[in-house]
Amino acid sequence: MSEEKSLNFIEEIVENDLNSGKYETLVTRFPPEPNGYLHIGHAKAICLNFGLTQKYGGYTNLRFDDTNPVTEKTEYVNSQQEDIRWLGFNWKNELYASDYFDELYGFAVKLIEKGLAYVDESSADEIAALKGTPTEPGQDSPYRNRSIEENLGIFTKMKNGEFPDGAYILRAKIDMASPNMLMRDPIIYRIKHAEHHRTGNKWCIYPMYDFAHGQSDSIEHITHSICTLEYVSHRELYDWFIEKLEIFPSKQYEFARLNLTSTVMSKRKLLQLVNENLVNGWDDPRMPTISGLRRRGFTPKSIREFCERIGIAKRENLIELSLLEFCIREDLNKTANRVMAVLDPIKLVITNYEKGTEELIGENNPEAEDGGGTRIIPFSKELWIEREDFMEVPAKKWFRLAPGAMVRLKFAYIVKCEDFVKDENGTVTEIHCTYIPESKSGSDTSGINVKGTIHWVSAPHAKTAEIRLYDRLFTSETPDAEEGDFKDYLNPESLIVLPTAYIEPALADANLESRYQFIRKGYFCLDKDSTADKLVFNRTVTLKDTFKKV
Repeated sequence: MSEEKSLNFIEEIVENDLNSGKYETLVTRFPPEPNGYLHIGHAKAICLNFGLTQKYGGYTNLRFDDTNPVTEKTEYVNSQQEDIRWLGFNWKNELYASDYFDELYGFAVKLIEKGLAYVDESSADEIAALKGTPTEPGQDSPYRNRSIEENLGIFTKMKNGEFPDGAYILRAKIDMASPNMLMRDPIIYRIKHAEHHRTGNKWCIYPMYDFAHGQSDSIEHITHSICTLEYVSHRELYDWFIEKLEIFPSKQYEFARLNLTSTVMSKRKLLQLVNENLVNGWDDPRMPTISGLRRRGFTPKSIREFCERIGIAKRENLIELSLLEFCIREDLNKTANRVMAVLDPIKLVITNYEKGTEELIGENNPEAEDGGGTRIIPFSKELWIEREDFMEVPAKKWFRLAPGAMVRLKFAYIVKCEDFVKDENGTVTEIHCTYIPESKSGSDTSGINVKGTIHWVSAPHAKTAEIRLYDRLFTSETPDAEEGDFKDYLNPESLIVLPTAYIEPALADANLESRYQFIRKGYFCLDKDSTADKLVFNRTVTLKDTFKKV
């Protein structure tokens, strides 16, 4: 029996609000900006927002905060939708901040009419100079006391495209001496002559994120607007706009964002990696993006489990990447079929085997709830085995192949190494063995006990594949915190490509949804680069946590 999990602090707030009758229906939203691909940190927010309405009823909106036309692309919108669906969640309404541009403009006019907003034509440097410091109050802009009529007139001309970028801004009129720097007359509209991915050239003024965000929540009657901790200082401004506009009082709550070792989560830094071709796109399997994790072979279940395990807290912390890897191992151990693949091949010839081709039976997955079933594996006189499974001069406690040593071939027979062949460089190129006919797996009457078992692939039946061995993207656990450029800590061995590995013939039918355990080697999945002529497999994760701290 599993223990009942205690509520996190946001669940406690939600339960109190519903039980007290404050809200009849829980409404949350996931509000990505369509300016990049979602990453594992967003997955935590997705699981929280959608998970709350799955647990308590109500619904979750997907709202794209598309207030900056310069950085936004429809490509990002589509990828973000795909990621959310793939994680197993569905939104009730697909919405955009740009849906509300008319209403947001009306809110801005209302603030001007109430004497709570003014048009400023100061330069960015002048505004910064007058803003003050956290310990010193700011100074009023010389344009702070324009008349309401003059502000309305200029703001209308701003909307009509009569001024160039940067000529004017609209600021909220709050308190230039506020201890919260964000309350010192924040900018709420700016001129930006740029084509928007949805509204085209209809608008040339755009609301700032802080103005659009809370008002969009209010328009949608969001009851619990859940953000990460960096928005704590924004909450006062969020509440001020709602109070002064006299609109539905959405409430903002903050939780600790996900910080993960051995990677970076900043969209700006991830974009840098992509643009400088240091990775192969947003879905590179080394990236912490959801699309990268999907391509690497992570499952929705493993990511949801990871988000459940790390929990929701109010304090920043650093989560080990090994926990995410643990979650995918736990999932794939139960679901991935066991297959044989030889990544660094050397030929093994069974000199006394005269049966031609024999069909052997292999277990698919002994850990599967349904038993996993079996498959037929062809066996023959010539096999491929791993080079590391032979040692000419064996070390102590060596239980694999060596001159005179015996080992079991998985699902097959016990073989004994009789001889080996070297090339002119002294490299072993072929191993000669004899097999024990009575030692067949499942019906062994030989009475011989061996301590080692190795995997293999029948040479005449094997298919070839390219294998991509992925590891951590950075050598440092905290590349963001290191001195110098974070890119100096990229792991040169984060991708090792093995161009010619040999795989069981059954793997020729692999599909992009299937996951496999390559026996003794790790968990793998088919990559989208695969063709009928060339299969490509990505290593999702090793069988054990092998990363060594430097």
